[in-house]
Amino acid sequence: MNESAAHTVRPDRRPRLAFLALPLAGVFFLLLSTVSVASADVLEDIRKHGKFLWGADQEGGGPYVFPKEDHPEEVTGFEVELAGLIAKYLKVEAEFAQGPWDKMPDLVKTRKVDFVMNGYEWNPVRAEQMASTIPYYVYRLQLMARKDDAAITSWEQLAKPVEGRKRKVGVLTGSAAETYLQDKYAEELEVVSYDGNTDAMREVENKKLDATLQDSPIVAFYEPRFPGLHRVDKPVAPGYYVIFAKQGEATLVAALNEALIVLLRNGDLERLYKKYGIWDDAQESLATIVDSGKFYGYQGAVGVAIKQEEAATPTAEEVVQTKEKKHGWAVVRDNLWILIQAAWVTIYLSTLSFPLAILAGLLIAIGRLYGPTWLRPFLVAYVEFLRGTPVMLQLYFVFFFLPEIGINISAFWTAIIGLAVNYSAYESEIYRAGLQAIPVGQMEAALSLGMTPALALRRIIVPQAVRIVIPPVMNDFIALFKDTSVCSVVTLIELTKRFSVQSQSTQATIELMGITAVLYLLMSYPLSVFSARLEKRMARENVA
Repeated sequence: MNESAAHTVRPDRRPRLAFLALPLAGVFFLLLSTVSVASADVLEDIRKHGKFLWGADQEGGGPYVFPKEDHPEEVTGFEVELAGLIAKYLKVEAEFAQGPWDKMPDLVKTRKVDFVMNGYEWNPVRAEQMASTIPYYVYRLQLMARKDDAAITSWEQLAKPVEGRKRKVGVLTGSAAETYLQDKYAEELEVVSYDGNTDAMREVENKKLDATLQDSPIVAFYEPRFPGLHRVDKPVAPGYYVIFAKQGEATLVAALNEALIVLLRNGDLERLYKKYGIWDDAQESLATIVDSGKFYGYQGAVGVAIKQEEAATPTAEEVVQTKEKKHGWAVVRDNLWILIQAAWVTIYLSTLSFPLAILAGLLIAIGRLYGPTWLRPFLVAYVEFLRGTPVMLQLYFVFFFLPEIGINISAFWTAIIGLAVNYSAYESEIYRAGLQAIPVGQMEAALSLGMTPALALRRIIVPQAVRIVIPPVMNDFIALFKDTSVCSVVTLIELTKRFSVQSQSTQATIELMGITAVLYLLMSYPLSVFSARLEKRMARENVA
């Protein structure tokens, strides 16, 4: 017997779906409550609120933005301090916003942040999409290989195949290094992309890669931590780090330019870069750019009179001291609490989104089996679309596309809504199977007793179906704990993202991986035990 035949009731006794209106209205008002309106003038809005929100990805690591060793819930780095100096000049506060490095342009365009500053290289494509400041750092690309690999001493040798295969070179995803290799050595080398700066350096040390191409600040900062690597040949392809804001924000860009000029002329930039060991002769060209007032054909507000101010940083040079890499219990002790805090984010996301998924899934299943004929194709399309597309794509749609049409939802509620909507499709199939398992005679018997179809569903059919589907629903709940890791795409830092960030910062991958695995087990194992006991109890009751 097919689906429609097994659960067909007389048209005049078909359950009314008015009860769907209340939960749907709740979701609608939830969306309205999370919508924010973009300001017409970002700089005016910043001064009004007394702070700006700048975006970066701490997973990229030092020397840009990375967790403090003694307080890993806080960030440090030369860009963190630079943001503070800019805020001081603008007489506001700087607030850091975490986001995926490759999604930073989307954060800017949708006004999730006021601007991004995270080692973002200037290039014509980005310049068309976003407004750019003058450069705040001149970088170059440096090739690195293992000291014990005598076969790689130059670019020419690197480009030669070894044992019939191309050499593998690691780069940061979306970086200038990746573009350089693809443009210059696409035929000679195999380019392997990573989300973190030090991932590629570690893979070279482990002999999974032949070499890595990194920006000069990364090499200067991390070279002491990778003693097995050394620099190969001279640096290549110089370029500029700039701050990117939303296209059209001329007043904000002009204010940022003025701040950078002041910091350059009074020596603050030099002192800051020397503190992190990244000042080199290439930075001398920054003064030329300021004096000329031009940058790649763009002329910004750099010709204004700038008052010389006292340096905001200490006059003495402070070079970052490379501390000995920690292992074992020291890493566990220093990072356990921040990982536990990230685990709570995972718990919040799961426990708030899954009940919504269950409610929506149940209503969808009832609509498909007992709803009006015209509604069923829409519900089927809803389920198949959500099951056929990745949850990451759905989150991206809510967080980055909806702001384009005026619906700006916060990262937390984007994650809640995205997970709930995605899992509602799977829950609807589970509940549909549970409803179909109830003999059709029970609905007929309830109707013959004078119950309305809706009352029969609420008191007779649904309670029995819920008992049947408890085990698979619990399994989905456990799966949801792990799927929260994709929420990092909308700038949330849950457990997996926090592990990745701390791993990049401390290089203690094995220890942190162990802590993270234990935390996931502590969250999911009790649910597994509860589900197993519930199944046994139901089996005994069925036998009785």
